[in-house]
Amino acid sequence: MIKARVTVTLKNGVLDPQGKAIEGALSGLGFEGVGHVRQGKVFDLELEGSDTAKAEADLKAMCEKLLANTVIENYTISIA
Repeated sequence: MIKARVTVTLKNGVLDPQGKAIEGALSGLGFEGVGHVRQGKVFDLELEGSDTAKAEADLKAMCEKLLANTVIENYTISIA
């Protein structure tokens, strides 16, 4: 069994209204000095087998086809 984490974030230059809302809410809660908040998504997956090269290739295909909108998002893959 292979455990992996995929982190998806917006590319630099892409507007992030949710991140801006979080930034404002943190300020409203008294957390001063917080700026440039960007939000993203995290996927934890378990894949059958032990071939990490195949797992990494499969994870990349999953990101390209479903997990990330590669026009506006970047993704990183880490295998435990």
